[in-house]
Amino acid sequence: MTEPELPPILVTTDEMRRLSVLANSSMELFPRVAHFLTREMDRASVVPDDSDLDGVVRMGSRIIYRDESTSVLKEVVLVYPHEADIVRGRISVLTPVGAALIGLSIGQTIEFETPGRQTRRLTVLGVSR
Repeated sequence: MTEPELPPILVTTDEMRRLSVLANSSMELFPRVAHFLTREMDRASVVPDDSDLDGVVRMGSRIIYRDESTSVLKEVVLVYPHEADIVRGRISVLTPVGAALIGLSIGQTIEFETPGRQTRRLTVLGVSR
């Protein structure tokens, strides 16, 4: 099976630094998602911290996305692990969904594998800070 083509993503210099450290420090506890986040950071285009990234998923962004297999819409806030609270819709960047969303722009779709080895496709419909 060939790897799906991945959409281009953007991250700021500071988020790249923080997320790379987080992924590296999480390799033992969460190897699959840490590798996934590392891969995402490796392929990201890095922009200055003061760049206008309107419509791009960043840490702290509120995101509306559609799960393409179920057509279900979800609204979440992307946060660092210590801020995660699923009841409040705050998902960690160290989850497969969180790692998949970081750096995407409105209208982009990404395909990724869940811990259960299922393929999921998410499309970003809205982003706000």
